[in-house]
Amino acid sequence: IYLDAPSLSNDSHRQLIELFCSNIAVAYENVSLNQEIEDTQNEIIYTLGTIAEFRSKETSDHVRRVAEYAELIATKLGLPEKEIELLKLATPLHDIGKLAIPDSILHKPGKLTDGEFDVMKQHTTHGYEMLRHSKRDLLKYAAVIALSHQEKWDGSGYPQGLKGDEIPTPGRLMALADVYDALISKRVYKPPFPHEKALQIIVEGKGKHFDPDIVDAFLELYDESD
Repeated sequence: IYLDAPSLSNDSHRQLIELFCSNIAVAYENVSLNQEIEDTQNEIIYTLGTIAEFRSKETSDHVRRVAEYAELIATKLGLPEKEIELLKLATPLHDIGKLAIPDSILHKPGKLTDGEFDVMKQHTTHGYEMLRHSKRDLLKYAAVIALSHQEKWDGSGYPQGLKGDEIPTPGRLMALADVYDALISKRVYKPPFPHEKALQIIVEGKGKHFDPDIVDAFLELYDESD
């Protein structure tokens, strides 16, 4: 702190300035502490998301990529900056409910039976129940994503069968980002698809699986990256 002032020989002036400097120092320490707490919270969330992916034989790269896809699409759509930040930080927890799914189903290399698929679908509600009680905006946002990211635009998704704009925006964004990354990645039940094949599937799902506006934004991003 620099003060361009006359002599500070007056003791009361000096004491006031010292008190002011002390208060500034305390405020700065509090800001630093709050930032450290926020950084730690975000790292814990990312780590929890990574644990869920490791359990389902995925890698932490899936969590990172999906967050990046969702952030880019949301930015392209012009969503508010605060919502984009929440989306980026919350997406790692979209599959946290898979921690409650039995290994025999989660790691099955072949097609699931109808009964097994019913159990697998419960990862959405499990994730929601794990997160919904929090009073933090970030975790409440993550709870919405966990519950709604398997909904489909035409109402054929789960767990609630929501249709169109009934599906929360973060769930619609996550649906496309998650599916795209699943298509181009190796999974226990399939090899990775080429980008062209993945794009074809995304386009075919426009207005059925995916929000048409989100598909358009995604395709524009893909064209811009070429």
